[in-house]
Amino acid sequence: MIGMKACGSAHHWARKLGEFGHTIKLMTAQFVKPYVKTNKNDMADAESIPGIGPIAASAIVATVGSATEFKNGRQLAAWMGLVPRQYASGGKQNCWASVSAVMLNLRTLLIHGARAVMK
Repeated sequence: MIGMKACGSAHHWARKLGEFGHTIKLMTAQFVKPYVKTNKNDMADAESIPGIGPIAASAIVATVGSATEFKNGRQLAAWMGLVPRQYASGGKQNCWASVSAVMLNLRTLLIHGARAVMK
C-alpha cells in the first residue's frame, strides 16, 4: 500500500503506480503530516511506518541496501524470512522458510515493533 498526499499530480501518479499492482490511498495534508519525519531518505521513510523506530530502520537499511533489487514487497519479505519463499516446478508449489541469523535479528526487531503498535 502506498499513501500519498492529495495534490495536483497525485491522481496521475496514483494511476501509474496502480498499474504496477500497488494499492494507492490519497490523503489530505492534515493526515500526511504525522508520517513526515525529516528529509526524504530510506531511513526516514522506514521510521514513518508505525512500529519502526530508528534502530529497526537503520537495521533494515543496512541489511537490505537497495530495495530496488526486489520486484515487489513480497520478494523482500520472503528474502527477510517474514513470509515463506515459494518455488514452483511442474505445477507443484513448494514453500520453504530459511532464515539466517542476521535476518532472524531483523525479524525480531520487526516483530517487537508490531507488538508495540498493537498494545
